[in-house]
Amino acid sequence: MTRSISTGRKVLGAALFLALGAPLPAFAHAILMASTPAVNGTAEGPDVSFDLRFNSRIDHKRSRLTLTLPDRSQQVLPIAEDGPEDQLTTKAALKPGAYTLRWQVLAIDGHITRGDVPFTVGGN
Repeated sequence: MTRSISTGRKVLGAALFLALGAPLPAFAHAILMASTPAVNGTAEGPDVSFDLRFNSRIDHKRSRLTLTLPDRSQQVLPIAEDGPEDQLTTKAALKPGAYTLRWQVLAIDGHITRGDVPFTVGGN
């Protein structure tokens, strides 16, 4: 009987260690925390700066920014490679109108996430 109690305590102790004490892997899907222009915001043109900040480091070389123009055509924007590890930055000369910035990023956990930032460019 003593032996089964001792074994039970060991199993319980190991389970508690695994549940509470073992380090867990960091799963850091990239989530957009802030953007300039803001979602549904207005930017003043013609020179518009874009800054997207995420909750984790992202791979700049494997990430992509695509701008949908008022006429529905699309333009891939270059990403500044020397920006902060958790941000994508770029600039574009834009005319007044409604735009959508589509972002696609590769996070450090190896997962791709994507989203849209609709915005308007005001008069020049």
